[in-house]
Amino acid sequence: MILIKRTFAVSVLATLITTNVNAAGFAITENSASGMGSAFAGASAIAEDASTTYFNPAGLSKLEGSQIVIAGHFVTASAGFTNNGSSLNPALGGGVLLGGNDDPGTSVLIPNFYYANKLNDQWSFGLGINVPFGQSTEYSDTWVGRYHATKSEITSLNINPSASFKVNDKLSVGFGVNVQYFEATLGNQLDSTAICLAAGGGAGCAAAGLVAVGDVATDSSVSLHADNWSLGWNFGLLYDVSNNTRLGAAYRSSIKHTAAGTADFTRSTELNNFLVAAGSPLFTDTGASAGINLPETLSLSLHQTFDSKWTMLADVTWTKWSRFDKLVVTYDNAQPTTTIPENWQDSLRYSLGVNYQADAKWIYRAGVALDETPIPTAEDRTARLPDTGRTWLSFGFGYKMSNTSSVDVGYTHIFFDDTPINNTDASFKHTLTGTYDVSADIFSAQYSWKF
Repeated sequence: MILIKRTFAVSVLATLITTNVNAAGFAITENSASGMGSAFAGASAIAEDASTTYFNPAGLSKLEGSQIVIAGHFVTASAGFTNNGSSLNPALGGGVLLGGNDDPGTSVLIPNFYYANKLNDQWSFGLGINVPFGQSTEYSDTWVGRYHATKSEITSLNINPSASFKVNDKLSVGFGVNVQYFEATLGNQLDSTAICLAAGGGAGCAAAGLVAVGDVATDSSVSLHADNWSLGWNFGLLYDVSNNTRLGAAYRSSIKHTAAGTADFTRSTELNNFLVAAGSPLFTDTGASAGINLPETLSLSLHQTFDSKWTMLADVTWTKWSRFDKLVVTYDNAQPTTTIPENWQDSLRYSLGVNYQADAKWIYRAGVALDETPIPTAEDRTARLPDTGRTWLSFGFGYKMSNTSSVDVGYTHIFFDDTPINNTDASFKHTLTGTYDVSADIFSAQYSWKF
């Protein structure tokens, strides 16, 4: 019975952990179409529209009157997996882990909304509503890594009222409060025979029809759904070194979510027969909760104007992914609290961009970015989101239709580094070995209205 409890706990815990092992992809950068064109270089210094509410609230002091920005980003990604000798737990007999290759890539639309209002010569107000974290991957129930992941979907919503204060002609400060919603739906298959053998079922396993570890025909499954509201804050500085040079610094706090919800199980006929015969109440639907620490970030940006047409932008952003050092899950039934450590590292994102103001109506943008992953090794990479280092190549333009309205369009292609995986799942100790071929494209557009 103790072994069954442990297997249950680890199964649900692994479902949560492996979803949160993405850096650049899980922490969404796509929060402005004007910024997309230059790969978000100089994001905390440029202050060109109301999206500065999110990137650096101090930039609100640079905006005149009132304005609304509505943006959308269509992200399409491919992550084809090629199996290369995935294997079963040697302690359970070993052998080849059977199942097909798959592609968990998907397409999603990410919305943004921003409002800015200059109250007087010193004070400005802003409101941002966007999606700072999110991901979606989905595999078939029969693929080779089905015990690692089948469905992973994370959604967030961040409501960010903020204000800026112009200290003098050179320095502005900004502060914001973040009311954040976090939701996760995570699923994977369960190896029914491995559960039985780990529980010491012996002859009872065979009697129930559980005779082969990794048998897709007798798989069970689990799906976890949890959500939570929490609070955080952000702070920014904007300093004009000269008429041509501007520096920006922006900090966003860590936000801790204690997500509560349900763990829903579907037991195969064979596993159900064994558990009923053993008198076990486990692998039944139950409430569950997990504490998740989302990382803080610090961005430093440069906005350098050379003349009336050319502007250079640069940025470095640090993300404290090492804060996500462990995940603790508690259950509403008899399952013991479980803690599993992580191996994440802090990561950096570097970007460099250029804007060309062709005339009073047209502006053209281009940029590149290098985005590190916090995942140090192939053993730490998981199937929930096969994250790796990446390079952004971005282009865009803006068109001023009138004195009160404008549109911005941006496009980015993301090149990913080699993406090997050699991950052993926490539940059954089966190892997923292979490579992902990952690519992504982002199409962004926004409308700005001044009034």
